[in-house]
Amino acid sequence: MRFLPVFLDLQSGVVLLVGAGDLARAKLRLLAAAGARVRWYATDGHHDLSALDLTALGADEAARIELAAGDPLTADLSGVIAILCAGAGRVGPAMSARAKAVGLPVNVMDDLAHSTFIFPAVVDRGDVVVAVGTGGASPVVARRVRERIEAALPARIGELAGFVGRWRKTIHGLIPEFALRRRFWERVVDGPIGALVLAGRTEEAEAALKEICDPSDFAGALASGRPEGKVTLVGAGPGDPDLLTVKALRALQDADVVFYDELVSPEILDRARRDAARVPVGRRVGKSGIGQDAINSLLVEAARSGKRAVRLKGGDPFVFGRGGEEIEALRQAGVAYSVIPGITAGLGAAAQFEVPLTFRHEALRITFLTAHKARDAEAVDWSILTDQKMTIVVYMGITAAPSVRAGLLAAGRSPRTPVGVFARVTRPDAQAVVGTLDGLPDLVEKIDGGPAVLIIGDVVAHSAPWRHQNLAQLASYFQVAAE
Repeated sequence: MRFLPVFLDLQSGVVLLVGAGDLARAKLRLLAAAGARVRWYATDGHHDLSALDLTALGADEAARIELAAGDPLTADLSGVIAILCAGAGRVGPAMSARAKAVGLPVNVMDDLAHSTFIFPAVVDRGDVVVAVGTGGASPVVARRVRERIEAALPARIGELAGFVGRWRKTIHGLIPEFALRRRFWERVVDGPIGALVLAGRTEEAEAALKEICDPSDFAGALASGRPEGKVTLVGAGPGDPDLLTVKALRALQDADVVFYDELVSPEILDRARRDAARVPVGRRVGKSGIGQDAINSLLVEAARSGKRAVRLKGGDPFVFGRGGEEIEALRQAGVAYSVIPGITAGLGAAAQFEVPLTFRHEALRITFLTAHKARDAEAVDWSILTDQKMTIVVYMGITAAPSVRAGLLAAGRSPRTPVGVFARVTRPDAQAVVGTLDGLPDLVEKIDGGPAVLIIGDVVAHSAPWRHQNLAQLASYFQVAAE
């Protein structure tokens, strides 16, 4: 992020606009609508307002526009809070140098080199303003994002912000603890009162808020006056942040602290509330970690201190995620908890690489197992996994691949059984290698690091990598034949 989104108080001074033509008038219209006081230096000498509907702005907005004469490069900058150049030609870079010399923020339209701030695409809902930027790289993309936000935001979301603002001081006096105040307003905004405001029934919402006798109790305070703590186990999925559920996103936005695994991607962590504490508690195979007992203690401690803690896990908490152990510890400690499922890696691999884990008449059963190390694979009773109509999904099986192969072959599974190694599934650097069971260790060697799942069964022959591999082999055959 090169440009930090900030909101400029337009009531604190004058915005200097330098330029001419449609570009300058477009910026003038935007500034006037936002209530800015504007001093416009028309570089072509023509303050043409014919295309600017001043009547739509109102008399007050029109009165804030000052049509200035003279050279902007020698103009008095006292009281100026920002400089904007649009359609200014060669004057733009010179004006930028002057602005930078006195520490004023400056924007030269379509010229990042001479700008210290940029204009975002704006969604205006009164008291709620959303700014969308692309660092100046693509205004068109910013506009498309703005269009989607416009469609998603309720029309009266600004009225809801104003409603909260009118009551904010009052509630602040009644609930001195910050965390409890936040929960109070979350329940107001997300509950029936907020729905009344969004429906245009503000008077009813005001009456409902006044009827709250004990704001702290409404916010969920315990007898001690502190907020109630809770732990939410959240499945982060296999890596793609767009695969997070809506419920998981909501939990991340509400969290006070997030305890996350090693395999949770930074893009997913970025979906958490900005001021939430982030605590790494995961470990990779072969590396030391803090241990499950210590993680359990951290979760209990966070909840008992009144925090809303999220235990963020790759995949799904209950598929080789040790979520069951954490639930047991929380239950024994008397801590409130909930679980939000996630897409497990096996399903992510199946979807991305078109591996139908079940297939009519061919694959009627699925077995999920884990094999961190060779001894894990050696402990598996492979004799119950030899059914040709069973698909086997092996998690964390890269290291144990030779033992997986040996166990299945010794139990009688055909060496020609299709297998696939699927690494970093759903991420941009996902990788797939397919072949047969007898060559499984060699397939693993072709993978550029994990995490990875192994899928074993006839269904792999229906996958996209298998089809592509066969097409490549066929093309190679015809090429050789032609030569």
